Amino acid sequence: MAQLPEMDADKMKLVQELEIEMMTDMYGRLTKACHKKCIPPKYREAELQKGESVCIDRCVAKYLEVHERIGKKLMEISTKDQQFQERVMGVSQ
Repeated sequence: MAQLPEMDADKMKLVQELEIEMMTDMYGRLTKACHKKCIPPKYREAELQKGESVCIDRCVAKYLEVHERIGKKLMEISTKDQQFQERVMGVSQ
């Protein structure tokens, strides 16, 4: 029984590492996409111009909104799939 908490801790650590990896990946993709869209390849000034800054703000907001919508939809699909599997298993028993 002493191994159960340790196993739970290992699983928790794995989940945390995967979450960090996913967030890092999302941040990298967001940065790349918004930079490509909003900032020209040849910089005119060291600081962001107002138009570039507004573009970045909007791009990040849209990216995060879409990411959240997709996450909710995937959760919904996963829940429906799990409920369906439970019904199928209940019928076959």
